[in-house]
Formats: sequence, C-alpha cells, structure tokens
Amino acid sequence: MQEFLEFFRHDETGAVTVDWVVITAAVVGMSAISFFVIEDNGTALMNSAATAVADQDDF
Repeated sequence: MQEFLEFFRHDETGAVTVDWVVITAAVVGMSAISFFVIEDNGTALMNSAATAVADQDDF
C-alpha cells in the first residue's frame, strides 16, 4: 500500500488536463461576466439615445 501511495503522489499524469479545464472555466466565467456588463451598459446607452431622439420633436 505504501508503494501505491508513493507512486500516486509522484504521478503527474493528467495534470495538464486539469490545468486546461481550470483555465477554460476561468475564461468562460470572465466572458460571461463581461457579456452581462456590456449588455447592461449597452441597454442604458440605447435608452439614453432613444430619449434624446424623442426629445427632439422633429418628426
């Protein structure tokens, strides 16, 4: 049993896969957060522009 635990402790097989999974999850999370921030600001800008156009009374 001691040999198995030593082997398991020193074995690095799959470490790169774990790194890629963590990095990919971080990128997806940051992308989702960025999307919602941009969406909120875009909606506010759109409403502000609509109000400015409606206030002109040119039509």
